[in-house]
Amino acid sequence: MNISASVTSKQIMDLLLNIAIVRPVFIWGPPGIGKSSLVQQFADMVGLPCISLLGSQLAPEDLIGVPQIVDGKSRFCPPGMIARSEPYCLFLDELNACTHEVQKAFYSLILEKRIGEYILPEGSIVIGAGNRAQDSAIVKPMSSALINRMFHVQLRVSHREWLEWAYQNDIHPLVINYIETRPDHLWVQPPKHEEPFSTPRSWHMLSDALKEYGDRLRTETLDILATGCLSPHHAGQLKAFYKQTNNKYKLNAILEGETGWPHQPEDRDVLYFMAQSFRAQLIKELPESKDILAEHHRRLAHRAKALIKSLSTISLEIAQLTVAKSENGESLPDWFLVEIVRDLPRLVQKKEA
Repeated sequence: MNISASVTSKQIMDLLLNIAIVRPVFIWGPPGIGKSSLVQQFADMVGLPCISLLGSQLAPEDLIGVPQIVDGKSRFCPPGMIARSEPYCLFLDELNACTHEVQKAFYSLILEKRIGEYILPEGSIVIGAGNRAQDSAIVKPMSSALINRMFHVQLRVSHREWLEWAYQNDIHPLVINYIETRPDHLWVQPPKHEEPFSTPRSWHMLSDALKEYGDRLRTETLDILATGCLSPHHAGQLKAFYKQTNNKYKLNAILEGETGWPHQPEDRDVLYFMAQSFRAQLIKELPESKDILAEHHRRLAHRAKALIKSLSTISLEIAQLTVAKSENGESLPDWFLVEIVRDLPRLVQKKEA
C-alpha cells in the first residue's frame, strides 16, 4: 500500500474518533508497533466491546455462516460472535492476510455492515489492520474493491509517545533508560531472514522478562534475554549499556572532561556503545547549517573533535564508525565532517585506505 503520509498513535486515535464512527478504517503498519492495542484502546474509549477476527485464520463460512432450513427455505446464519444484538467494535486483524475468497466475503460487511440478512447493530464500528508487503509478513494483495471500501492510514512509531506510555505502564527502568539514550533502537525494519528484531512489542516482552528476574539479573542472563527479543545489534548495545550504567563511565562525564573513554580490552563493548551514543547526541545537538551555530554548538564541536581524536588512539575502527554515515542514512552535519577531514586527516585517510 502506497500511502505518503503516516501518523503516530496519538494522531491515529484522533482520526478513529472522527472517522471510524462513520466509515470503516484500515490501519497499515509493520509488526509489533501496537496496531491491535490501539484498536482495543479506541473501543474502550468509546465504550464498545471489541470483537477481533484474525483474517489469516478465516474461511468464508466463518463469516457468512452455515445454511439452515427455516419454513422450507434455506437461510445462512452468521456466527454468534458477529451476530450480536448490541453495538460493538469489529476488529478485522490481518485482513490483508486472508484469501481472496474471504476478502470477498467481507465486501458487504465492510461497506454496508451487513452479512446476508444480518445487519450490525446501529452504532457498531468496523476497523481493519494489517502488515505491509515490505515487512516480510504473510500478506496477500488486497483487491481494489476492498481497498476502495475503507479509509486507509499508515501508523509509524514515535519514541516520545512510546516512552510516555512506558512510564505509565510500569515498563522496566533499564528498557526506558536505554530507549531514552537510543530512541533510534525502538524499532527497525523487519529483516529479510529469520531472526528477532526490535519493535515496541519486543521491548515490552523484554521488560516483562527483566521484571521476572528482578535483582537476580546478571550480564550473562541479560545477553540471553536481549538476543531472544531484539535485533542482534541492539541486544549487544543493551548489554554494553547495562555494563556502563554499573561502572564509572558516563557519557556526560566524558563530554565534560571529567573522565576519558573506556580503554581496557574488557570494556570494548562499552566503548562501542558510548561512541555510538556520543554520535547520536552530536546528530541531535549540532545544527545542519554552520550559519546558525550558537556558542554552545561551537563548544560542543570543539570538544567533540578532541574526543574523536582521543577515541581514534584507542580504537581507530570505532572512531571511523562514529563519523561514518549509518546504514539508515543518518550522518553528522556536513560542516562538521569537513572540519574532521581538515583537523583529523589520519582518521579519514585510514578509513578510505
